[in-house]
Amino acid sequence: MKIYLLCFFIFAMVFQVQSQISLDIESGIIFPGYNEVRIPNEQGTTFDFNSDFQIQGPVIPLRIRPGYSFGKNHVFGLYAPLSANYLGTPGFPINFQNSQFDGNNEIEGFYKFNSYRLTYRRDLIQSEKWILGVGFTGKIRDARVSLTQGGTTDFKDDVGFVPLLHLFASYDTGGFTAMIEGDGLAGGPGRAFDFFGGVRVPVSNYFDLKAGYRILEGGAEISEVYNFAFFNFASVGIVWGLR
Repeated sequence: MKIYLLCFFIFAMVFQVQSQISLDIESGIIFPGYNEVRIPNEQGTTFDFNSDFQIQGPVIPLRIRPGYSFGKNHVFGLYAPLSANYLGTPGFPINFQNSQFDGNNEIEGFYKFNSYRLTYRRDLIQSEKWILGVGFTGKIRDARVSLTQGGTTDFKDDVGFVPLLHLFASYDTGGFTAMIEGDGLAGGPGRAFDFFGGVRVPVSNYFDLKAGYRILEGGAEISEVYNFAFFNFASVGIVWGLR
C-alpha cells in the first residue's frame, strides 16, 4: 500500500509540473464592417445594420478563455458575448419575420451573437522559437436579431452548434512572442472565421500582456435566415499562467 501511495504522489507531482492552467481575458475597440440581414430568407427585405442604421453607444467586446495545458496538448473554453444596439431610418419598408416596418420612421435594431466554445489543440512542432499547432473547436452560437418600431417588435433567435478547425502559430523573439491563432471553417450553408494576430509580452513570471488585431466574420444562408456579419477589433488583453 505504501508503494502504491508513493507512486501516486510521484505521478501527481510530475503531472502538476508538466501541466499549466491559464486565463486569457481580452477586450478592445470594435470597428463594425457589414451586417446584412434578410429574415425570412425568401420573403424578407435585405438591410444592413451598418449602412442603413447607426450603431448606438460603444460596443465593448469581452472574451474570457480559461485553458489547461499538458505537454503538447491544450484545452480551452471560451465565453465571448457580443451585442449592439442600432437606430435608423433606412428609407425603405422592411419586411422582417412576421412584421412590416415603415422605413420613413425610426426603427430600433438589436443584434446579438454570443459564442461559447470548447477547443482542443495539439502542438505538432515545439522548438525553442516556434510552436505550430492544430485542433478542433466545438462552438455554440446564441444569436438574435430584432427590430422595434412604436408598439411593434419582432425578432429571430438562432441557437446552434458549429464545428470549426483550430490553428495556432507563434514565434518567440526573446523579448516578445508573435502569434496567429483562430478558428474557421467554410462550406455548406455558411461560414465562420475568428482569427487573432498580434504579440504577447511577458511582464512577470505569471502575466503576459497581449495586443493585436482580431477579425470576426461569418454567417449563414438557409430558408429561415440570411445573415452575414463582419467585425474588426483592436484587441488588448492579459494572460495569466505560471511559466
